[in-house]
Amino acid sequence: MIIGVPKEIKDHEYRVGAVPGGVEELVHAGHNVLIEKGAGQGTGISDREFKEAGARIVSRKDLFKLSEMILKVKEPQPSEISLLRKGQIVFGYFHFAASEPLTRAVQKTKITAMAYETLRLPSGEHPLLTPMSEVAGKMAVQEGAKYLEKSMGGKGILLGGVAGVRPAQVVIIGGGVVGSNAAKAAAGLGAAVTVLDVNPGRLRHLEEILPKNVGTLVANRRVVREETAKADLLIGAVYVEGAKAPSVVSEAMVKAMRPGSVIVDVAIDQGGCVATARPTTHSRPVYLKYGVVHYCVTNIPGAVGITSTYALTNATLPYALRIARTGVRQAVQENEEIRHGLNIDLGALVHPALQALYGK
Repeated sequence: MIIGVPKEIKDHEYRVGAVPGGVEELVHAGHNVLIEKGAGQGTGISDREFKEAGARIVSRKDLFKLSEMILKVKEPQPSEISLLRKGQIVFGYFHFAASEPLTRAVQKTKITAMAYETLRLPSGEHPLLTPMSEVAGKMAVQEGAKYLEKSMGGKGILLGGVAGVRPAQVVIIGGGVVGSNAAKAAAGLGAAVTVLDVNPGRLRHLEEILPKNVGTLVANRRVVREETAKADLLIGAVYVEGAKAPSVVSEAMVKAMRPGSVIVDVAIDQGGCVATARPTTHSRPVYLKYGVVHYCVTNIPGAVGITSTYALTNATLPYALRIARTGVRQAVQENEEIRHGLNIDLGALVHPALQALYGK
């Protein structure tokens, strides 16, 4: 199979869809790998390293024209959609539930869209979402701490406080991979952390593995309302596979937060779980609404391209090899995990969550 890896062009997206080690494995398996010139620049990988691994360096136009499968990180941008062709496999993050225009545009190309975020193990884990969720959870705390500084528009609170001064109150909605990593990072900095989730079993597990400055509460409307009002830093970490994130924090709840508080809505990739959240970029990451700083960047892990790229490609390579070896039809038929990743096939919406959202 001819496999192409383009340079990512989303705002401040420094990741790349493959690393030299992965290229070498694909070439060893008998595949031809095309890398767009400069694709690894944001991750510190030179064209020479890709060439030494067996890839051929080509132009963007030739990459999209020749590739049978494209390994991407973020969803195709408008200028890329016009380059896609019928029957091409695109393997990357799509987050279709957050954007009907993107969904309809990809349908029109009649490609096969395999989404990292919905590929699922029998255990329910999303192996290609997990590494980026780990990064996003930790970065949510890092960015939240920064924007709590007065010079950045926040209250002027140090996340962990100091002796004799209370630490910041960090409230995390969602106890999954993002939430647990955010809790770990915030607790490590000394914040007072509360994790909300609808699953008592998950909260019980978090109580066992997280430090004692992390508390847990079963989420309901009243609890979310009360805890949101107390939060200095609120982190939205809700995920529903393939579907739009539920709006858990209402506009009224945001209005009740104290001025200078910070919201980091990691769920913005799936539409956001905070009613006042709208997508932002690394170039313009924040905005104020009701005096509350909102950080809603849709590609948070892209800012740490080296860490994110290697973590992501460690997870994606086995699946890319499987699809390249058997072809997408056979891979989907034989492998349940890959079958969950199939979102759009030759123009048809095939993932149940997308069908429920947009119809067939």
